Amino acid sequence: MITSEDAFGNGLYDYFIGESVHEVIERDDGYIVVWNGPGAYFAEFDDWQPAEREAMNFAFGKVLDIGCGAGRHALYLQHTGLKAMGIDVSPLALEVCEQRGLVNTRECPITEVNSNLGKFDTIITMGNNFGLLANPRRARWLLRRFYSMTSQNGRLIAASNDPYKTDDEDHLAYHTRNRQRGRMSGQIRIRVRYRGIKDKWFDYLMVSKAEMEDILIGTGWQVREYIDSGNAQYIAVIEKHT
Repeated sequence: MITSEDAFGNGLYDYFIGESVHEVIERDDGYIVVWNGPGAYFAEFDDWQPAEREAMNFAFGKVLDIGCGAGRHALYLQHTGLKAMGIDVSPLALEVCEQRGLVNTRECPITEVNSNLGKFDTIITMGNNFGLLANPRRARWLLRRFYSMTSQNGRLIAASNDPYKTDDEDHLAYHTRNRQRGRMSGQIRIRVRYRGIKDKWFDYLMVSKAEMEDILIGTGWQVREYIDSGNAQYIAVIEKHT
């Protein structure tokens, strides 16, 4: 990816250097959300949601942070003494991570995550980044790959958003549209826009707990426990079958 095509990274970097940023998330049905700056990507540990803080207690050993953004999770784990690698498709996001002190970064799309990156004890997909698995078929393929590149007691810490916990008519109509097209209700297609830059469209998968457990079948993984946030968001602590 070149920086002129990196809407997400440009917004993140501009916010990092102190500029006013408004980021647009566009869905393929025309629905648009405007975010007033990516400040959450830079939040300090004490300002995180309680569920996120609790989830970090389950990380151990060598950690891979998939879709690391500005690196807040990887940086926190690095500060606690763990060896953390942050990966992202955005070169400018990784530049921000490096300037903030993250030692180990790699530009890498999720589909290229494999044992060439190393052997890990924990893989985290925070910030709803279980969604980067995109669809059930790709999710199972990636989960089996994650299984092969993690230690015997390997663990996944996966954040998602239950798409059914909404009464928004636009979202409910989108769920119906998805099902009519043979897609999961929470399988959305989005892109990030910032100023005159547009990222490429990509699929992002939001699932209920039951749907997550169904996706895990046959991958070697099972949910150990859920950490609830009190709203639609939750974090799953996932371990290998014993």
